[in-house]
Amino acid sequence: MTDVHQHAVEIHEQFSDKLELTVEDVEERLEKLVGEYKVPIDEARRSVTSHYLDEAGMEREDLRGSGGNQEMQISEVDEPEQWLDLTAKVVDLWDPGHESIGQVGLLGDPTGTIKFTKWAKSDLPALEEGKVYRFSNVVSDEYQGRFSVKLNRTTGIEELDEDLEVGDNESEIEGAMVDIQSGSGLIKRCPEEDCTRVLQNGRCSEHGEVEGEFDLRIKGVVDDGMTVHETIFNKEATEELTGITLEKAKEMAMDALDTTIVADEMREKVLGRYYRISGPTLGRYVLANDFEELTGPVDAEAVLIKARSM
Repeated sequence: MTDVHQHAVEIHEQFSDKLELTVEDVEERLEKLVGEYKVPIDEARRSVTSHYLDEAGMEREDLRGSGGNQEMQISEVDEPEQWLDLTAKVVDLWDPGHESIGQVGLLGDPTGTIKFTKWAKSDLPALEEGKVYRFSNVVSDEYQGRFSVKLNRTTGIEELDEDLEVGDNESEIEGAMVDIQSGSGLIKRCPEEDCTRVLQNGRCSEHGEVEGEFDLRIKGVVDDGMTVHETIFNKEATEELTGITLEKAKEMAMDALDTTIVADEMREKVLGRYYRISGPTLGRYVLANDFEELTGPVDAEAVLIKARSM
């Protein structure tokens, strides 16, 4: 029995009582990922399992071997693919923008806010702005340091007869840019619909080998003299910070036949300089919505006083 077939049999056993599904159906999906897209078998299995989870739903312990999820506050969501429970208020609802999305908007609790997506095929009740709900079995996602949660068919939604104060997770840091982390500079993202993953060696962990779309970002480390802070600059902020546009970055990489030259040039421009950066804190990252370069070293004591007063 091949590895692909064995994985197909095991996945089929998980979902056979919830979907009209054959082992051959599962094996075909696995074969496409492994054979056509060159996805490693373990990643292919996770992807196929996730697909069927969204289609039919599973008990949490069936998929994760756990008796339940951790009840978390929004500020504690700091990595993708966490299964968790939240109590939160629907702060805002937006135009879904795509037929596959049932609702999209902003959830809030005393520690801050986070984007949520509810898929149209999840068959969940409609959420109302201003109401508080307890959400069980949601899964986290991440894009450029911005964490979000997705509601799927396994998500439980309980409306609560209470109000909830929504906190502000805006942060301001001042300090020296001491490092530019791996994954900065000119990067490529997966072009598939609803996928924004950064490619590694030309491969998306979900869709395999794809022709990526160029993007810019900086994952920086700022030291205020007492604490180091991780911060993310998106394309627009990176262009403003470095003076290197996306088009310029692509030209640099083409001339040098090497994309790493872009990150190296960015390091030359920003390392050792002092900045004041403000933006929402999502997980361990401060997203650089606004920033300014300072003329010299920051006052570490003043920064500490400011931090304690927040």
